[in-house]
Parts: sequence; C-alpha cells; structure tokens
Amino acid sequence: MQDRNGRPLSSNEIIQKIINRIKTILLEFWLMKLRFVGHIPSHTVRKFFYLISGVKMPWNSTIHMWANFFNPSNISIGQDTIIGDHAFLDGRAPLTIGNHVGIASQVLIYNDEHDINSPDYGNSFGPVTIGDYVFIGPRVIILPNVTIGKGAVVAAGAVVTKDIPENEIWGGVPAKKISDRKVDQLNYKLGRAMLFQ
Repeated sequence: MQDRNGRPLSSNEIIQKIINRIKTILLEFWLMKLRFVGHIPSHTVRKFFYLISGVKMPWNSTIHMWANFFNPSNISIGQDTIIGDHAFLDGRAPLTIGNHVGIASQVLIYNDEHDINSPDYGNSFGPVTIGDYVFIGPRVIILPNVTIGKGAVVAAGAVVTKDIPENEIWGGVPAKKISDRKVDQLNYKLGRAMLFQ
C-alpha cells in the first residue's frame, strides 16, 4: 500500500491510517448531525448538543441557528457572547472567543488553510483568538493565526488576515485600520438572544 504521493507504507503506518480514517468518518458523521441540530429553533436544545460535542460555552452565551463546525472540541466561548446565524466555527486549531462578543450573521472563522507552496498541498493550522467586547460585522472572514484585540470592531465583509489591536476599527479586503473606537471603558452586556433564531 502507498500514500497519496506514492510512498510505500509500513504495516504500522497502514494500521494508523485506517484508524485515522475511521476517526475522521465518525467526526464527519457527528458534524452532519450538528448541522441538523442547527435547524432546531431552540437555543437550549442546540446548546445541549454543542456542549456534548465539546464546545466550551456558558449557558448565557448563544449560537444562533444554522451554524457549522469543524472539530468543536477546540472551541471556547466566553460569557454573554452571541454568535449570529449561519456562522462557521473552525476548531481544527484552538478557537477562543471572549466575553461580551457580538458576532453577526454569516461570519466564517477558519483555523486551517492549504499551503499553496507546499509540494503536497499540505495544511497550515493556526489558532484564532477574539478578545472581550469585540464586534464582528456580517460576512466577515477570519483566517488562521489571527488575534483580534479587546474592544476591536471588524466592519461587514472584511477579510482578516493579520492581528487587530485593541479598540481599533478595521475593514476591507484585506482588512486594514479605518479608525479607533472612541469608548474608554467597555462595560456592557449584550443581553438576551432573539428567540427562535
């Protein structure tokens, strides 16, 4: 037996490949189930399934309907955080979302990208960290190895490819600084998520 690049595999490598393939198929099946769960218009039911899938989140935070995941066990969400509908949360590397974070609809957060300069088109994993009191506008894309500082704002449709400092407002493709957030003390709560969302 050979790998995808034609290199012969030892018997131990073959066994490990079979085990990894079975684990991958089981994870893909569970992710499909989570996709179905995302259609249930009940925060409590969805949250129950997200928690048993390994997402670390308190009861006062919410992921709205139609969310999709990769490896939910590497996802941590803080207090009083609301994630909008159709979000994609990638946990193939650590994804940490802080307290009082507002993430709008259709935001895509990736922790993995292909290395287009690699001879085998390999993967390049990297964590994403989103600080407290951050607001991320609709349809933002966040790529691996990014930290968004406390109180930062990301404008709708931006593509975030590098770190954003605290209290700065960024937008565009790729995202660049637009302005500063003019609030000295961030101390608010997002409140109750919309029902049936």
